[in-house]
Parts: sequence; C-alpha cells; structure tokens
Amino acid sequence: MMPSSLKRRLLLLSLVVVVVDQWSKWLVETHLPRFVAQTVIPGLLNFTHVENTGVAFGLFASAGKQGGAWILATLGIAALVMVGVYFWRTPDSNRLLLTALALVLGGAVGNLIDRVSAGAVTDFIDFYFRGYHWHTFNVADSAITIGIVLIGWESLRPRRGDDEDESAVDAPPRSAT
Repeated sequence: MMPSSLKRRLLLLSLVVVVVDQWSKWLVETHLPRFVAQTVIPGLLNFTHVENTGVAFGLFASAGKQGGAWILATLGIAALVMVGVYFWRTPDSNRLLLTALALVLGGAVGNLIDRVSAGAVTDFIDFYFRGYHWHTFNVADSAITIGIVLIGWESLRPRRGDDEDESAVDAPPRSAT
C-alpha cells in the first residue's frame, strides 16, 4: 500500500530530523573535544560534547558495557516499530498526531543510528540557568520531546462531536408523557 501524499511529506520531515541530527552530532564529534564546554549564550547555553550510554537524560547508562547498549538498541527498535505502526494506522485527517509521530520517528532513528554504530548517543545541547542545569541532549532528543508533547496535547484536546456525546450522557432522561 502506497503512503498518502501527507504521510510521504511527514516521512520527509522524519528524514530531515535524522539528517540534521546526524550532521550536528558529526560537527560536535569533529570540532569539540569531549567534556569541553563551548559557551553559546552566556548564563544559558553551552555546547558540551558528551556520550550518553543510557536513554534520555542518562537513565540506565551502561557505563561502557556493550551488552547494555545492545539491549537499549533492541528496545529502541521495538519502540520504533510500534511508533511506525501507529503512524501508518493513523488517518490522514489527524495531521497533528501524524506530525508528532513523524518527529518521534525521526528522533528515534537518529539516536538509534548512534547507539548501533557507537554504543552511545552523542549529546551536546547544554541548557542552564542560575542553579538549574538541564541534562545535555541533542537534536533527536528535541524532536522526540516535541513529538511527545504534541501527542499529549492531541490526546487531551476535545474532539468535534465529543461535547454532543457527553451532553447526551449527562442529560436527564426524558419522561414518557
């Protein structure tokens, strides 16, 4: 079955995320030594080259153990397949959800490439403000986060026709007079 024109365009968005993610990681790996902070915006943003052997925010880091990297890669592939199936089964009428899923797909592929090829994901975007320091992340992580926020937004916003269904349930029964 051939994907719709919308889904082809959104898969192109996923590809753009992968390309920008891999290009930015290559730049960091080539030009910025590990653990060196390059100030971008003083007091707010550094680029700092780190290798993350765990998942988001360093959770489940395998501390250099190759087995842990393969387990995380396998879980990543399983998640990627599930998101892909969800993408294909989502109707074209739900553009916001499809866009969100395309962002998650692109980000997941970008990080999976790193995990399979190097056993770790390159992170470099380092936000901080006063005493608060966010975990270092990358373009793929950003796409995944934006996608997940959009999925949450989509799941919480009211649908057309939902108000009518709820009002019918809440309405008092009619008397037969």
